[in-house]
Amino acid sequence: MTLQQLTYFLAAADHASFSAAAERLSMAQPSLSEQIRRLEAELGVPLFVRAGRRLELTEAGRRLRPHAERTLAEAQAAMESVREVRDLTGGTVAFGTFGSAYYYLLGGLVQDFRTRYPQVRVRVVGQNSAEVADAVRDGQLEAGLVAIPVDDRGLDVRPGFEEELLYVSAEPERLRAPVTIERLAEAPLILYDARWAAQDPLRRQLRELAQRAGVTIEPQIEVEYMTAAFDLAARGLGDTLGPRSVLAARGFSRRLATASLDPLLYVPFAFITRRDAHLSPATRAFLGMAERRVQALARRFAADAAG
Repeated sequence: MTLQQLTYFLAAADHASFSAAAERLSMAQPSLSEQIRRLEAELGVPLFVRAGRRLELTEAGRRLRPHAERTLAEAQAAMESVREVRDLTGGTVAFGTFGSAYYYLLGGLVQDFRTRYPQVRVRVVGQNSAEVADAVRDGQLEAGLVAIPVDDRGLDVRPGFEEELLYVSAEPERLRAPVTIERLAEAPLILYDARWAAQDPLRRQLRELAQRAGVTIEPQIEVEYMTAAFDLAARGLGDTLGPRSVLAARGFSRRLATASLDPLLYVPFAFITRRDAHLSPATRAFLGMAERRVQALARRFAADAAG
C-alpha cells in the first residue's frame, strides 16, 4: 500500500468515477484504475462496485476511507514540517555564546536574522564559554561562539577573532608602570564568571601565565557578570580585566582607566559545532550571518588597535 494508491482511492471515492478522478489528478485513467486494482489485490477485497454509471464504495472501501484520509493528512503534515525548516519559514535556531557577546554582537545579529527570516524562532543561551561547549557537545545546542581555550572533545572549532584584554582600574596611578603578570598577582583583582572559575577560558589563560612566572593569581572579589566587575571597579573596590568593546558599550570607559598587559594578552574566540553534526538550515543560516559579523568585528578591532 502506497501513499499514491491511497490518493487515487480517495479521488475515485470523491468523484465516484475513475475517469473523473484521473482527470482531476491530470493522469491517464487506465493508470489510476491499475493502481486501485493493485491496492484491492493487496487488501484481498474490492473497494468499489458499479451502481449504474457511478462508483460506490463497498463496506471495505467505507472502512478504509477515514484511515486513508488520516494517513495522507499525516504525510502532508510531515512534509510541511520539513519544508518549513528547509525553506526557513519555520524551525528554531539553537545557538550558545558567552554573556558579554550581547554588547557588541548579539543584538544586531538577532535583529538582522529576524528581519530576513521572521518565521524562525531564535534561542540564544549561555553565560560562560565552558558551559556552551558542554551544551554543544551534549546536543542541547547546535552551535556556539566561545572564548577559547575550552574542552574541545567531540567538537569542531573554527577560529573567529581575537580581542585584546585590558587592565581596568579607577586609579590611574596603578596603570603607570607596565602591568606584568607579576603585578597582576599582587593587584586587588575582581574577576567574573565565578561559577565557572575552574573552566573559564580567561582564568585558564591567567593560570598558565602565572604558573610560568612562578606566581599565583587569587581574586579578592568574584562575581558572575563582567559588568558587575566593572561596576565594582568603578566604585574603587579593586581592579579587573576586560575588553575595550564592552567597556565602551556600557559607558564604563568614562569612569575607568585602562592599560594593556605586558606582554599583550588577547582573548581568542571561535565557532564550535559538534563534530560530524548535521546542522538544521535555520542554525546554518544563523551561523553564516554570525561569521560575517565576526569578520567585520575583527576588522574593526584591528583598526582600533592600529589607531
